[in-house]
Amino acid sequence: MLQKPLHHECLWAEHPQTPGQYLWVPASGLPARPGSAAAQGCPALPAQTVAAQSLPGVPVPSFPLALRAQPGGVASPSAEPAHLAMACVAHYFLSTYSPCVSLWGNSFVAAVPRNSQLQEDQDLPELLKRVEKFPRASPHWLWGSKVLFTVYDPDYMKVILGRSDPKPLDTYRFLAPWIGYGLLLLNGQTWFQHRRMLTPAFHYDILKPYVGLMADSVRVMLDKWEELISQDSHLEIFGHVSLMTLDTIMKCAFSHQGSVQTDRNSQSYMQAVEDLKNLFFFRIRNIFYHNDTIYRLTSDGRWNHRASQLAHQHTERVINLRKAHLQKEGELEKVRKKRHLDFLDILLFSKMENGSSLSDEDLRAEVDTFMFEGHDTTASGISWILYALAMHPEHQQRCREEIQGLLGDGASISWDHLDQMPYTTMCIKEALRLYPPVPAIGRELTKPITFPDGRSLPKGIMIALSFYALHHNPEVWPNPEVFDPSRFAPGSTQHSHAFLPFSGGSRNCIGKQFAMKELKVAVALTLLRFELSPDPSRVPVPIPRIVLMSKNGIHLHLRKLL
Repeated sequence: MLQKPLHHECLWAEHPQTPGQYLWVPASGLPARPGSAAAQGCPALPAQTVAAQSLPGVPVPSFPLALRAQPGGVASPSAEPAHLAMACVAHYFLSTYSPCVSLWGNSFVAAVPRNSQLQEDQDLPELLKRVEKFPRASPHWLWGSKVLFTVYDPDYMKVILGRSDPKPLDTYRFLAPWIGYGLLLLNGQTWFQHRRMLTPAFHYDILKPYVGLMADSVRVMLDKWEELISQDSHLEIFGHVSLMTLDTIMKCAFSHQGSVQTDRNSQSYMQAVEDLKNLFFFRIRNIFYHNDTIYRLTSDGRWNHRASQLAHQHTERVINLRKAHLQKEGELEKVRKKRHLDFLDILLFSKMENGSSLSDEDLRAEVDTFMFEGHDTTASGISWILYALAMHPEHQQRCREEIQGLLGDGASISWDHLDQMPYTTMCIKEALRLYPPVPAIGRELTKPITFPDGRSLPKGIMIALSFYALHHNPEVWPNPEVFDPSRFAPGSTQHSHAFLPFSGGSRNCIGKQFAMKELKVAVALTLLRFELSPDPSRVPVPIPRIVLMSKNGIHLHLRKLL
């Protein structure tokens, strides 16, 4: 059995004179420990022998740490001195200090203080550098013998998303104190039961009347913008858009009356969500914070607990208000006779009619999950779409002319209108390609997997499916950084898994139709009211925080149209 040396001071590298033979070599610049395999010398071994004898979970030579690009596009062994030295030093550092990784940002750095800006701005740029070198996928050491395999090739995506592998609870569980075990965190049969129960809430007969509610919420936001730009044409839009999408999901899915855009309780919920996303990100990056006991004793852990409580107070208030409304005389029967129920009513009726199938904890978990996911992902999408249109005034104007021809002054907008704006839809999709609301998701392989090119991975490997990298992969999208709506012109063809703003497979976004309708309503009404242009002094810096955020906000100049 091959022995794994202390501190991982060695690694397998292809023999420079004998392709296919591998040597256990010392890391460049690091002394071999006396008595180690490297110090004593080690015979060259064929790849299959290394594979058969490697420790469980340790990558075999098809995906080692010293890497180079091959025609197949997957990282594979390299014995180039400079490349090997860099990989070895990184390997030594990672193995010695047991750092963690950011699943969402695909950045792999040692535990750093929460206020450190190390790597934060570079997460996505560094990811795209790897995509250029390795166009299909690339591995990364996490800690000990654990490896994360980041995938951004449509063929690989299709195979993984076509399976039923669970999400890796090693990291996703950190969200549980906040959103509980709803659709996002559930796996297996329980997930299937909840998905089947909630799918009717997104039937098109339910979604149709939501368009008017969406428009009302957007108009409240735009009226507020008119007041604000009378003093300063510059505006940071992400916060406003987030409140608007929270208002929308509250009215549509939770039957809330009134506007939350002026509600102080909603402001505190929004701040709690912002805090929880950041705390989740920093916890994933710090290996010591993975221990629940240690984390609870830290200031971040206590902060996470307080923010979760604030979020729960908001959702419990929503549940209790709806329960009280249904207890009014005649209301219960009136709702029961509806052909399709809203999201919260489905949960409440399921609880009333079969209490054993849905606990109070289950109900709140689904409400917490949809309260967050139903507003934050769409807020990200809308904000980045408006930024993309501000950066490309010629496309913005063409969208505006299409919308004016369809809606006039926008006093009325209906479900049918939303399918009659092809160019605006093309621009929305192109912006979602450049700025996918959810940059990545995770899976943990429950059995070995073989990809179409013949490469395979063993059971137990953690996978990060990077939609951001997929959408910026030049092998998939030529000139990926260019905003080109014609990619989505009618009749254009792409790989079925080249464009995944709402994921794919059986666990795709349950609310994707709802989200697309909301994006169209928001973009249409905004372009009818304002001309958008970027603020060159404050260029947004995309960062992954469960959803795609901007480190410095999304700042635009708005000009009211007559």
